Amino acid sequence: MRVTVIVPTFNEEPNVEALVQRVEKVCGAMVESGEVEILFVDDSTDTTPQTIERVAAESTIGVRMIHRENGEGGLSGAVVAGFQASDAEWCLVMDGDLQHPPEMIPVLLETGDESHADVVVASRYVGGGNADGLSGWVRHAVSKSSIVLARSMFPVRLRDCTDPMTGFFAVRRASIDMDALKPRGFKILLELLTRNKLKVVEEPFVFGERFAGESKANLAQGLNYLHQLASLRFGRMSRFAIIGAFGAVLNLAIMAGLMHLGESYVLAAIVSAVATITINFLLQERFVFHDLRAGRSVWHRFAESFGFNATEAAIRLPFLIWIVEATPVPPIVAQAVTIAVAFVLRFVFHSRVVYRAGRTRPVSPLLAEGAARLDHEVSPQGEPRVQ
Repeated sequence: MRVTVIVPTFNEEPNVEALVQRVEKVCGAMVESGEVEILFVDDSTDTTPQTIERVAAESTIGVRMIHRENGEGGLSGAVVAGFQASDAEWCLVMDGDLQHPPEMIPVLLETGDESHADVVVASRYVGGGNADGLSGWVRHAVSKSSIVLARSMFPVRLRDCTDPMTGFFAVRRASIDMDALKPRGFKILLELLTRNKLKVVEEPFVFGERFAGESKANLAQGLNYLHQLASLRFGRMSRFAIIGAFGAVLNLAIMAGLMHLGESYVLAAIVSAVATITINFLLQERFVFHDLRAGRSVWHRFAESFGFNATEAAIRLPFLIWIVEATPVPPIVAQAVTIAVAFVLRFVFHSRVVYRAGRTRPVSPLLAEGAARLDHEVSPQGEPRVQ
């Protein structure tokens, strides 16, 4: 068996037949040679299991089903159950609502074979990809914000993945200890990439409109995602938080000392911000981002860090003045509140900009060939290019 197409389903009865038909059509040669199967891992409470059984009996492609009564581990648990039930070279995971086009299956497999990758990710956010299938600007904003946060918290493991939130990817089974997987949350690709050192390549795809039924995305899933991130990435962000807390205490101490000497709270806030921005940068260099300092000089990193933090502090200052002048809140308390609110923004900026990790390999063989061709066209022979 070359590939098991794993489709986790929860009440997707209207989509099953269309999905199987499209996979059959696009995988024609593999279907004839028995190299591909579809494995539904079903947690449904409606008639989806009966529909899967009917379609399986009528299809030329091999169709199996694991129906789970308790839905242990949620979506991630369903995918892991599919991994463990397969003996194919590749496990390809996709949603059952046809927002993940089956026509991408051969593309992902071909890219994986040519690049010798461990994981091939179908990305909405790499050149040529598109996320228009997300309904409304809110889901677009949530998707992009979630990706920025994840890549900020895992700048090394996710350096080659622009879309760790996708549920559409192929993984080479030999690259992962399937029995050691411990599903948590609903973003199984995030778990795979952050818990394993894997070679990742990407292929762009267009995220389509849902064929039928309703999206399962809700507030509870969003909270579960934040919990999943926190559980996976306790190290770097916690060190950043500790240094941030130390800087906040130092900031407030300097501000209180200057006010005690008779300086205005505005001047005291400015001086304390400059001092703690500098001290925090030195501590972050040593204890938080020490493994991500290669590539640019310390002065370049300091300029970016200081510039962002100074701008952020300047933006916070009017809020501080407003709070102090318009409410009975003491200046020190108001300063503490504004510092805390800006914490996540500071972490994201430092992870994604100041200490950003460069990609280590081309997105895919096809895109690499295009990039090389473009490079040859725009770089005259004999002229060194500026990197």
